[in-house]
Amino acid sequence: MSALQRADFPEGFSFGVATAAYQIEGAVTADARVPSIWDTFTASPGTIENGDTGEQACDHYHRYAEDVADMRDLGIDAYRFSIAWPRILPPGGRPNSAGIAFYDRLLDELLAAGIAPWATLYHWDLPQSLEDEGGWAARDTAYRFAEYAGVAAQAFGDRISHWITLNEPWVSSFLGYASGLHAPGRTDHAAALAAAHHLMLGHGLALQSLRAARPAAHVGITLNLTHVEGPDDRPLHAEAIRRADAITNRIFLDPLLRGRYPADMLSDTAHVTDHSYVLEGDLEIISGTIDFLGVNYYSPLVVTSGAYPGSAAIGIADRRRPRSGMGWEIDPGGLTKTLTRVTRDYGPLPLVVTENGSAWPDVVSDDGAVHDPDRTAYLVAHLRACLDAITEGVDLRGYFAWSLMDNFEWSHGYAQRFGLVHVDFATQRRTRKDSGDWYAGFLTTGRAATMREASR
Repeated sequence: MSALQRADFPEGFSFGVATAAYQIEGAVTADARVPSIWDTFTASPGTIENGDTGEQACDHYHRYAEDVADMRDLGIDAYRFSIAWPRILPPGGRPNSAGIAFYDRLLDELLAAGIAPWATLYHWDLPQSLEDEGGWAARDTAYRFAEYAGVAAQAFGDRISHWITLNEPWVSSFLGYASGLHAPGRTDHAAALAAAHHLMLGHGLALQSLRAARPAAHVGITLNLTHVEGPDDRPLHAEAIRRADAITNRIFLDPLLRGRYPADMLSDTAHVTDHSYVLEGDLEIISGTIDFLGVNYYSPLVVTSGAYPGSAAIGIADRRRPRSGMGWEIDPGGLTKTLTRVTRDYGPLPLVVTENGSAWPDVVSDDGAVHDPDRTAYLVAHLRACLDAITEGVDLRGYFAWSLMDNFEWSHGYAQRFGLVHVDFATQRRTRKDSGDWYAGFLTTGRAATMREASR
């Protein structure tokens, strides 16, 4: 098999890295930032591995220039980051000029380095005061989100051309409001379904706000989609596959791209809620035209049927295949299947892989380097999966590796490392890993090859 090159990808394809505000910024009380649900959640004993918090994280708030220099050295085209809602618009208050100034500095630094900023408006850090009023389970939060989107567009829209409204609403709703594994830590399935709808309503309303303020902006949303399958080809798994696909993928894809909820999902969840939170006109707002769909992919979802015929139970199967440090099955083919499925079922739409990566127990070796061959292999395999999808007709426009650097990995704290750059959290020293060296070589070698072709 020939070596993978940047030149294998279409002209104009964007390569980047991704992060999220709460995972890297730290400085949680600096410059009038207000508390978020993650500040509250991490302060609760037993919620986070080792009792870790995002209070300091990677101290990106103060070290952003160093981090942008690392990005420049990687040779990336674009950087996907999130804006912290609690930093720039306290609910019920005026825009926070000090918080806005931080992102002004970051954006100016990125543009000076030749890196295009892709901004995510919501990567899970809801202001705590809005959660106190009901959070995403309350309809009003969607309207407050649209107001925040308008403030961000006015402040930064002169320098940001690509906007992502939400990151992974499935995680926000179901891990935050049903399982309680993420902030705000609630365990109410009816609230989770309401939250899922209000998140999507917030997306649609924010889309309108962004377009009103910046008509030329490219606006999308990021969903964590996955390929759902059984552990084998036996038909007995079909019902579990259908149910799992409905509540993980189609619950968001259908209202977004078809303007309706899947009938089977509504039926499956009728014992939990009557769906009265879906009001007339909501689906029209949610299905407003987007310019691209972001897809986060890490692993397939392998499910089995219940123990008894006709059972509604869904089991998670272990096929005993290679897994990352998070325990997630490694299946690059699942990325190809996910991308081609969206194109096949929902029509031609520009797609972007907005997150893809793997965690491993990285350590700094005696030679001062971080040797992470498993992460490099993961990157190569999934970039090849992207090429396979393009060959099969997918309009794929970009790929963002997760993540630029090791960071606060939500409920896992600092125990899991996804970065291309290693962070010593005690000293904040950054060390580019071998995988980062590979990505830089892939990007710069490919760029040189493309430039040579263009000059002929």
